[in-house]
Formats: sequence, C-alpha cells, structure tokens
Amino acid sequence: MRPYATGRTIKAKAAGWLAKIEAHNTHRMSLNAGASALLIVDMQMFFLDPASPTYTGGGPAALPAIKRLAAAFRTAGRPVIFTQHVHHPNGSDLGIMDWWWEGRCLQGSEASEIHSELAPRPGEKVIVKHRYSAFYNTDLETVLRCLKVEDVVVAGVMTNLCCESTARDAYFRDYRVFVPADGTGTITEEMHLASLLNLAFGFAFVTTSDELVRQVRA
Repeated sequence: MRPYATGRTIKAKAAGWLAKIEAHNTHRMSLNAGASALLIVDMQMFFLDPASPTYTGGGPAALPAIKRLAAAFRTAGRPVIFTQHVHHPNGSDLGIMDWWWEGRCLQGSEASEIHSELAPRPGEKVIVKHRYSAFYNTDLETVLRCLKVEDVVVAGVMTNLCCESTARDAYFRDYRVFVPADGTGTITEEMHLASLLNLAFGFAFVTTSDELVRQVRA
C-alpha cells in the first residue's frame, strides 16, 4: 500500500487535517514546558521497515517531526519517554492479540528495536508494553507522577491504536494531552484523520510539531 504521506508532504497534509477537524479541535492549550514530557510510541522497525508485514506507512512520514520534538525536549531538559510494544517468544502475554493480529513483535528481536534515528539516550525511560495503551500494566503513570509531569505530548504509531489508546488513558488520569498531527502515523489517511478527530473531540489538543517545538523552547 502506498503511504498517504511522506516526509516532504507531511506538513501540507497536516495543515489539511487540522482544517478538517477545526470545528471540534476547540480545547486549545499552550504547553506548560516546565511540566511536560514527550512520549514516543512504538517507533520500532516492526512498524517502520517497508519489508515488514506490519509496515505502517505513516510512520516514516512522521519520523522527521518526532526527531525535531525529541531534540527540542532534550535541549529543554524535559523527559523523552519511549514505548516498545513486544511479546514473549512463547506467546504467554499475547491473549486475544494472538487471534486479532497475524504478526507479533518478539521481545529481543531486531524488529522490536526502536528506529536508530530515535534511539533512546542513556537514562531515557523505555516502557515495555504488551497492549495498545502505554499505561496498561506498566509503570508509566508512576514515572510521570515522580517527574511531576502535567502535560503529555503523544507521538508515534499507530495514531488510531496505541497513540489514541495512550492519549485516552492519559486524559483519564487528568493529564493535558497534545498530539502532533504530523508526528503520528498509521496505515491509511482515513484512519489517521478519524483518530485525530476523535482525539480533538474528547481527549487532546491536536496541533503541529513545529508549534510544540516552539512552545517547549519558549
């Protein structure tokens, strides 16, 4: 399937998506940079390698924006937290996902590794998860509370699965959630736009990576 966006077209695409959801993207917020964290969701080769059966075409398009966000948060001394969706080789943690999905990202495999251009730096937290939400049966909430985080920027893949599930769970825990339209990606443009609309309507302020970079640097 041909990707619905590329690194060259993603900014223009994002402007179009924001225009389409504008009527429901009404909870405008400014990032409280001093109490913010960047959560980079599942930017693993399992989803980003074109040869992978689980290739997510919107992921590589979002990569440049996510790199800019990571650089800005690191420069500002704010936390950059990664998630890694994996399963044990014996399938003991698969549950219904074994029936729902054909592929599985095995813990310790090359496919499970985070993209080299986003590799976590020493000391940066990596949340290992087995379900869509980065909060489900992980220590993410404990980490955010200890870091006194109030605002969470959710970037990565897939917009409509792990990113949206994580954003919803963050909202349920009273975090203010920001989602960059150009810093998230999924399989089809229809899925991506639908998820951005859902998030804007009920859970997050959908914006651009450039705007979030500007605010974290302010």
